[in-house]
Amino acid sequence: MKMNLFPTKELKFKLIDDQGETLNRLMRRTEKSENLTSQNTDKSFRGIINESQFKINSSAIGKGAFCVMTGEINANTGHVKVEIHKVFRALLSVILCFPIIGIVAMAISKTEDFSAVLVLVAVGQILMIRYAFIELAFWFLSKESLNRLRDVLDFEWIKN
Repeated sequence: MKMNLFPTKELKFKLIDDQGETLNRLMRRTEKSENLTSQNTDKSFRGIINESQFKINSSAIGKGAFCVMTGEINANTGHVKVEIHKVFRALLSVILCFPIIGIVAMAISKTEDFSAVLVLVAVGQILMIRYAFIELAFWFLSKESLNRLRDVLDFEWIKN
């Protein structure tokens, strides 16, 4: 099992309609955008669709840009990979570094006696940020984006 710093989801689906109808529906509901930001629009998604491949995010203001969905729609099936947007990964990486920065600052300033317990506390804080906050946010927001994708494309998930 590969350990990633940030969570991802990879899912497969079975089309209910044919590939052409599904792609047409996706194109109608997607506003073309290279930078994958969320903005007020009447469309469900923003992103890029090239033939049968897509890279989109939800157009929901405030939370839609957090997850980026990339995938492909084949004749009867398709797949989608959900990841955290690059900008959010950079911001979350900085947040993950805060406990380390705090430990280094305490060690340099020597205002308190430095102990190994502080290192354990920093590791605990990093694990809490990663697995409690980032994982939960990704789980909720990716689920919302994937439900929106399923509603627009009209497909069924394939169980692994």
